[in-house]
Amino acid sequence: MLVIRPVELTDLPQLQRLARESLVGVTSLPDDTERLRERILDSCTSFDRAVEAHGPENYFFVLEDSSDQRLVGCSEILATAGFEEPFYSLRNRHFTSASRELNIEHGVPALSLCHDLNGHTLLRGFHIDAALARSPASELLSRARLMFIAAHRQRFADAVITEIVGYSDDQGHSPFWDAVGKHFFDLPYAEAERLCGLESRTFLAELMPQYPIYVPMLPQPAQDCIGRIHPDGQDAFDILEREGFETNSYIDLFDGGPTLYARLADIRSIAQSQTGTALPSDTCDARGRYLISNESLNGYRAIVADLDYRQGAPVALSPEMCVALNVTDGSPVRLVAL
Repeated sequence: MLVIRPVELTDLPQLQRLARESLVGVTSLPDDTERLRERILDSCTSFDRAVEAHGPENYFFVLEDSSDQRLVGCSEILATAGFEEPFYSLRNRHFTSASRELNIEHGVPALSLCHDLNGHTLLRGFHIDAALARSPASELLSRARLMFIAAHRQRFADAVITEIVGYSDDQGHSPFWDAVGKHFFDLPYAEAERLCGLESRTFLAELMPQYPIYVPMLPQPAQDCIGRIHPDGQDAFDILEREGFETNSYIDLFDGGPTLYARLADIRSIAQSQTGTALPSDTCDARGRYLISNESLNGYRAIVADLDYRQGAPVALSPEMCVALNVTDGSPVRLVAL
């Protein structure tokens, strides 16, 4: 059975494997032992901390196959983007110029460096084994984070964002980076993203152009990358789009990938999830497939389960499900239809 749980320090060797396999652009999963160790310890501290409002906490989850304790994916929630340093994006909006004498008004799309998205909760670090892409496991890995937010709302902002990895080719070249960022750093795209994972995006962002970049002046391949998703990032995009996330006027400043946005009240796994109590049972007449989690904090667990759920009634769970969720008779649980 596949189970979502908080990361532990003993997961470090397996996380290094996931980092090596992850898509270029997933900068929150650096292939570096010390940075991963710091990320794990930071997450452990965040889960243990008593929190009344969203702050700098980072919640790191892993997807584990309970049959052999092998990690097959990971994902994160940063409670507050821009809490400790600005969260930079490119704002894509029209600049309008007009001539009264000629009676001409003309709008030109332009990209401007900004940190408008500071203060939002950020979903990041999504990675799953290729064999499990576009499966219920992908839904579990992505949406379990949202159910965690539903159970612990005081720890998060009222709106959530995520950046989807933008387009780069099989050789790791990004037409958007080559047309914009590369003029300010003598670095290939993959190396720039690697440095962001090891350090932060701030030192690179501060060297980016401070004035608007007029989109029509970019090469056509770069223009075509604005808001374009890397094929391997489509699964993550589709899941969140079904959740109610929408694209907005912001893109990633390195590869031009889209940013998704949603308010908590509009997110399906938060607004439509139901709470109940666990009822251990040797027989479960399954009528539907659900994502189900406990309501714990540092003992958080979530799985996909076939259940016979009726609102207001206890949720019948097999012994295997109870073990996976670490619940007993009467324990609170949360579930939403898959």
